[in-house]
Amino acid sequence: MKLTRTSTVAAKADKPTLGISRRQFMKNAGVTAGGIAAASFLGTGMMRRAEAKDVPHDAPIEIKRTVCSACAVGCGLYAEVQNGVWTGQEPAFDHPFNQGGHCAKGAALREHGHGEKRVKYPMKLVDGKWKRISWETAIEEVGDQMLKIRQESGPDSLYFMGSAKFSNEGCYMYRKFAAMWGTNNVDHSARICHSTTVAGVANTWGYGAQTNSFNDIQNTKAIFFIGSNPAEAHPVAMQHILLAKERNNAKIIVIDPRFSRTAAHSDLHVNIRPGTDIPFIYGMLWHIFENGWEDKTFIDQRVFAMDEIRKEAAKFPPKEVANICGISEDAIYQTAKMFAENRPGTVVWCMGGTQHHVGNANTRAYCILQLALGNMGKQGGGTNIFRGHDNVQGATDLGLLFDTLPGYYGLTTAAWKHWSHVWDLDFDWVQGRFDSGEYLDRVPMNTPGIPCSRWHDGVLEGKAKLAQRDNIRMAFFWGQSVNTETRQRDVRDALDKMDTVVVVDPAPTMAGVMHRRKNGVYLLPACTQFESRGSLSNSGRSAQWREQVIEPLFESKNDLEIMYLLSKKLGFDKEYTKRMQIDEKGIPLVEDVTREINRGMWTIGMSGQSPERLKEHTMNWGTFSTKTLEAEGGPCKGETYGLPWPCWGTPEQKHPGTQILYNTNRHVLNGGGNFRARYGVEYKGENILANGSYSVGSEIQDGYPEFSDKLLKQLGWWDELTDAEKAEAEGKNWKTDLSGGIHRVAMKHGCIPFGNAKARCIVWTFPDQVPVHREPLYTPRRDLVEKYPTYEDRQVHRLPTLYKSIQQQDMTGKYPLALTSGRLVEYEGGGEESRSNPWLAELQQNMFVEMNPADAADRSIRNGDKVWLEGAEGGRVLVEALVTPRVKQGVTWMPYHFAGVMHGESLEANYPEGTAPYVLGESANTALTYGYDPVTQMQETKASLCQIVKA
Repeated sequence: MKLTRTSTVAAKADKPTLGISRRQFMKNAGVTAGGIAAASFLGTGMMRRAEAKDVPHDAPIEIKRTVCSACAVGCGLYAEVQNGVWTGQEPAFDHPFNQGGHCAKGAALREHGHGEKRVKYPMKLVDGKWKRISWETAIEEVGDQMLKIRQESGPDSLYFMGSAKFSNEGCYMYRKFAAMWGTNNVDHSARICHSTTVAGVANTWGYGAQTNSFNDIQNTKAIFFIGSNPAEAHPVAMQHILLAKERNNAKIIVIDPRFSRTAAHSDLHVNIRPGTDIPFIYGMLWHIFENGWEDKTFIDQRVFAMDEIRKEAAKFPPKEVANICGISEDAIYQTAKMFAENRPGTVVWCMGGTQHHVGNANTRAYCILQLALGNMGKQGGGTNIFRGHDNVQGATDLGLLFDTLPGYYGLTTAAWKHWSHVWDLDFDWVQGRFDSGEYLDRVPMNTPGIPCSRWHDGVLEGKAKLAQRDNIRMAFFWGQSVNTETRQRDVRDALDKMDTVVVVDPAPTMAGVMHRRKNGVYLLPACTQFESRGSLSNSGRSAQWREQVIEPLFESKNDLEIMYLLSKKLGFDKEYTKRMQIDEKGIPLVEDVTREINRGMWTIGMSGQSPERLKEHTMNWGTFSTKTLEAEGGPCKGETYGLPWPCWGTPEQKHPGTQILYNTNRHVLNGGGNFRARYGVEYKGENILANGSYSVGSEIQDGYPEFSDKLLKQLGWWDELTDAEKAEAEGKNWKTDLSGGIHRVAMKHGCIPFGNAKARCIVWTFPDQVPVHREPLYTPRRDLVEKYPTYEDRQVHRLPTLYKSIQQQDMTGKYPLALTSGRLVEYEGGGEESRSNPWLAELQQNMFVEMNPADAADRSIRNGDKVWLEGAEGGRVLVEALVTPRVKQGVTWMPYHFAGVMHGESLEANYPEGTAPYVLGESANTALTYGYDPVTQMQETKASLCQIVKA
């Protein structure tokens, strides 16, 4: 019987509901088009159709448009639904990011929605056994425990671990929930992947995000990867990279201690020692300055304090860099020459660059390299910072962090007053929700909370050393697994010690099973993002709207519904959802949440988006260019796909979004801009505003400060506001004027609301003004510690943080091998979902460590042997040896997606029946060690020590 298709999507006239089919695509493209890169897009692995075996053949097929939930490329997908069942999927051939491409994880998406291993109903641990309970009981008991702890120890004794798997709306509502509860002890996985990026990049040129896009890489002539392996971590992004290589003869340079699959595509691979990024970048800059390869005009007009970098680079001549990094002098010269001679070039980094105790300095160094070469604010240039989870960019933007409110407003009283105004709440009421005391001279409401990299220290550390009233006694682990954190033995001790553990997730995750508890653990089944709707933001700042594919399965609930039920139990539901309609299912209307986000997010320009605009983009994928991301026709003509922020002004103003940040070649009304005046107008008497550089159409043809009511009045532009705008804008600036009037008038005159300044090479509010090389806490090069020491031990926000006291211990005798970690193409993050997916679990069934043949021979270890790897703090993992020259002698590497085994013992019996993943394995983080960035508290997972012996 012929199947009939129905759809709820607003399809364009004369266009198939499915967008463009495989047959149409093949016919239009032709089999010969594209060579290597196109073949990758159309390879059989990406073309295979995912279908359920038993299909009700007489049921019509509905098509839903959704977005892959793996990495943050943001690949589009058509889900086929029959009788409410997700029966098949097609990669979207008309989607501007993936053009029909999928990686292994994307091809297996349907299994995440219908996974057999999911938590199917609420449960609690009673005397060591999992007991099924109702949602009513779960909310009542969890809420009672929260209120009890609040009464005894204050609101900061609760910890709210959030997730990059939330929608934008879920991220926002979770951060708002923590604010209504009265704590800054809230965070998510960006803390341990790109928090050092946000800090380093934002403090260089204004915003801490990817400056260009995956698609724009097609325009580059050189791609400099450092600590990034997109061939495995972001496979569809790799297709844009290969197009650049094929069409532009773009040079691919890979700086990585390991010969990765990305390095296999490279023109030049340099295997630096883990933890030596900064001296390597300075070594490149030494050659750039020595040969006059820097962009002098760009530096003069748009860069502040490059002379300070010249002084620092002078300390790193080739011989010194070769010694520190363990490479040849020629490799440094060849890298600098190749990158300088092929402009524009782009720099790409991921967690290999960020997960260091000097991570903020690493990311600043990468930015400074681009400033020296003038590669910023142009097609094919920029810093393309690939994110690892589907909405980790959105979660960061929406303030799901321990040190800021949504939109990076910080935690000052002014920031809290802005958001209280957005919420239509009295500031005094919001302030009254927080602990009013002072702890170690810090006020909780204005002090960053405890980071998710160290929530366990909030449980285990002595109370007298914490800048809050009491220890963490209860925690929510909402969409985030704890095996992603280092020091797993301490994590387990903390799980054991707390009063209560609440896991809200489609899967049990390690928070629910790695402890040794008999009671006090709750598993609450949240539905997947395919069972809800809302927006998410990819690495390139493009927002996409997901349609709901199916209704929540089993007894799972939408994140927003669970939060709302808890807010009702806790007594702040009216304030929490004051501006939102509650729908017939008891869920805050997601579109109302989006509109509240737009109402408050002026800092980064998420104000010009709206649910309606985002939905229109989703419904018109095929109208956007796969190279520029601009719609060439149709209802979104002239707009950039996903309205990447800054999307200035109000939605009614129809700003097209900004594909390339800091691009002076465009009018601000068309996505142009310049570096942000975030740091004032001068430093030590020196002007830090731009010098004769401005975006096209600007009536102020020089640098200028941030816009405020005062600046508008000084310029004589105040009366261009309406009376209503004046009433709201009086006494405000571009970040706090909810009317959008300041934005509107500034842009009318061609000016960007955040001002026009130079990018800065020095950061006077950080521990090191310029990036400084500091040896890892656990370094194999003891001879370099005296010359390149770490920091003194210090208090960072609420927690004491160790540096010198660890580094001064020589551990190399017992632990001679460098240890680093990374990603596999088959799995993602903590791996709970992907290892529970039978399609993916089949691809990689064993946890392993890569070690060099020489190191293996010295230990009588052969490929495939079981080995014990012990980290420098005693954490031991039982894994297989993969003997390979991919890592050089003295270096070892492990993937970080495994869990379910600890110290050689399986934890399978701890899972509720039927929920254990198909693949279990030791967590790399059991062996990984202490080390935290002093600005962000990023953990150091990429530079530690270990020893390996045959089991």
